[in-house]
Amino acid sequence: MSDHVASVTELYRPLDEAEVGAKHWLTVFTAGMGFFTDAYDLFIIGTVTVLLTPIFHLSTNQVSLLNSASLLASMAGALTFGKLMDHLGRKRMYGVEVAILVAGAILTAFAWNFTSLFVFRLVVGYGVGGDYATSAVITAEYANKRSRGRLIGSVFAMQGLGLLAGPAIASIFLGAGVPDGIAWRLMLGLGAIPAASVIYLRRRIRETPRYTLSVKGDVAAAATTVAWVTGTRPAVQGNGSSPAGTPTRPLGNGSGRALRARLTSKPFLLRLVGTGGSWFLMDIAFYGNSVSSPLILKLLQPKGTLLDHTLISLAIFAVAAFPGYWVAVLLMDRIGRKRIQWQGFAVMTAAFTLIWLLPDGATAVGLFLPLFAISYFFIEFGPNQTTFVYPSEIFPTSVRGTADGISAAAGKLGAFLGALFVPHLLSAVGISGVMGVMAGVSAVGIVLTLVALPEPKGQTLEVASAEVGPDAPAVTARSDAPVLLASATPALLAAAAGSGGTGSATLRPRPREPWPR
Repeated sequence: MSDHVASVTELYRPLDEAEVGAKHWLTVFTAGMGFFTDAYDLFIIGTVTVLLTPIFHLSTNQVSLLNSASLLASMAGALTFGKLMDHLGRKRMYGVEVAILVAGAILTAFAWNFTSLFVFRLVVGYGVGGDYATSAVITAEYANKRSRGRLIGSVFAMQGLGLLAGPAIASIFLGAGVPDGIAWRLMLGLGAIPAASVIYLRRRIRETPRYTLSVKGDVAAAATTVAWVTGTRPAVQGNGSSPAGTPTRPLGNGSGRALRARLTSKPFLLRLVGTGGSWFLMDIAFYGNSVSSPLILKLLQPKGTLLDHTLISLAIFAVAAFPGYWVAVLLMDRIGRKRIQWQGFAVMTAAFTLIWLLPDGATAVGLFLPLFAISYFFIEFGPNQTTFVYPSEIFPTSVRGTADGISAAAGKLGAFLGALFVPHLLSAVGISGVMGVMAGVSAVGIVLTLVALPEPKGQTLEVASAEVGPDAPAVTARSDAPVLLASATPALLAAAAGSGGTGSATLRPRPREPWPR
């Protein structure tokens, strides 16, 4: 009897070592359009509520609720879709969330009062939250080792295009003299177009090889998908040569109690605090300032028109925010996620502190705008990018969707609080006081990043997520025994050993870091 040596490392090797190709960029485009819409909506709602205030006779509380409604709903969307991705698969959920987003965007354009607009904004937010939970995970599970940060970051960098498109389209309508009663409907309805363009592509995407193997145990199907992405079919021996769709060992992802135990055990609980906590803090600053930028600029320039303030926002996004996204993409796999995140929080802290403490920091346009722009650059070349990338890399496949959803939900909670309370803070303590709060929030982000998060740069997804060690040995099995490529982890290997297969198996898990039960 001959022994066959097979390991998760060998099956994924073509994927991990592949050059970035057309399939990778198709995945990035398909995922990125949702974030274009998210960012477009992020800016446009601030302008829309300014236009709607005299039309719907909105109070300050109603403006705050409209600005933050979709953010609150996105928490539910992220939690729901993240969990469903782990239980039902990536493919089955992908496209559903963006269809919800599109439906919500269209409905908002036909709202007839505050209540209807608020409800439809909740629909938009639910879809946006689902998109956060799905897109990063799918991109990560298709990515190669060397460029994974760049690929996931490119998905999120589409948000930068949305930030430009929002004020640009608003400026066109305002400058052209389109009546306010029509302009706000067009602004909201146009957000459906980019997301609608990728619904079909998302529904057609293949199940990721990592979910196929690690959760479903379908070696042949995983190998087929690897070959589809890379053009190189990995060597699969023993029963792994069975036809695609025939699982060699359906592993599942355990009961809800088992999943909770996994996420709340070392090192994953600390990682979850790090990803969720830093995303929460970052979104307080980012969404609080972005959604309320028309109000901030109105306080800074009381005599300026809405068009003036919209053009200033466009200039800030074009000069500072948009380049920041792409600098982060270029350097993500060179200097690492951790450094980009803590140094971004550090510069944000410094910029907000200067606006807060300098005598004219919050009143002199020539001083405020450069500091505000610097903060925007380092939000994008900083935690806004990395908080999206991190959760998709540092948790095991079987709980990756759930962990990403929890992290995104924590971020959206911070976004909701920022968008809800910044208008009230502006009324109470002015621009200076708001920037002081943002400085404190950013300073906490530095500490949390340094204490709670690892550096996954240059590691395979299995090593970064602590599923296997960097030198994980192969799994050795008799030719007549089931081939288990999905695990160099003790729990799965133990399950295989007790499976009652037709042949014996010699299973040698790496002893350094036991799998949490």
